[in-house]
Amino acid sequence: MTVALPLTIREAVLALSNTPDARLIQGGTDMMVEINFNHLKPNNIIALRRIQELRTWQKNADGTVTIGAGVPYQEMESGELKQLVPALAEAARTVGSPQIRAAGTLGGNLGTCSPAGDGLPVLFALDAVVHLQSHEALRQISIHEFMLGVKRNARNANEIITAVTIPLLNGWQGYAKVGVRNAMVISVASACLAIDKSTNSVRIGLGAVGPTIIRCRDAESWLSQQFDFSSTTGIDGAVAKEFGRRVTLESKPIDDHRSTAEYRRHAVGVLAQRLITRAYPS
Repeated sequence: MTVALPLTIREAVLALSNTPDARLIQGGTDMMVEINFNHLKPNNIIALRRIQELRTWQKNADGTVTIGAGVPYQEMESGELKQLVPALAEAARTVGSPQIRAAGTLGGNLGTCSPAGDGLPVLFALDAVVHLQSHEALRQISIHEFMLGVKRNARNANEIITAVTIPLLNGWQGYAKVGVRNAMVISVASACLAIDKSTNSVRIGLGAVGPTIIRCRDAESWLSQQFDFSSTTGIDGAVAKEFGRRVTLESKPIDDHRSTAEYRRHAVGVLAQRLITRAYPS
């Protein structure tokens, strides 16, 4: 097995073009588990962690923030990134242990594309754009088109995920998840809710209850007609409960070794109700 250690994106995409069967590794928090259990035996690896270009982020003049694929979750938990994208900070705090958060990244989350990935519901709720680069070209693709199924995405074999761009919304946002214990756990069900006061709308993305992250468009549309998001008053309990019920109807969970579909369906409804109540407490 060969391991390439590029120091720039240019070196990385060149290495990938020369070894198209190579596996890309960012933080390694997903891939090393597969390797340790002999589920994956790569012939070639391109390690991206030394590429400083991938470990930076910037606030843009157009009201967005671009986060490099190698920025660790640890950096998203606090500071200016937390202020800009609070839901992402909340999701980051739920990822594994401090050691995992120091290594794990959004780029890795996107590369693995597990429906249980903690960062993905946030990216879906906020309509993020994924940046990809090959030796020949740059490409941008909506997160809604990027994730194709369970651990399947639209990245071409010769491309590297370099960053995500996230619109900055005017309104409350938050993330919550359910697991079999309180910490260091893979999501049984998760949800990100974000308010956009400029369009008087709500967005909600669900994780671990379908083959991809689910945006609950029908529930979003219904709530937008029931509630004024510029309001400073709390949301009516009956409206919040009905919102949760409608979110439940749009989930597509399955039974597996971590949970039943019935429990997941119930859980996302409760999470949705709690999140909208957190956004507009009585």
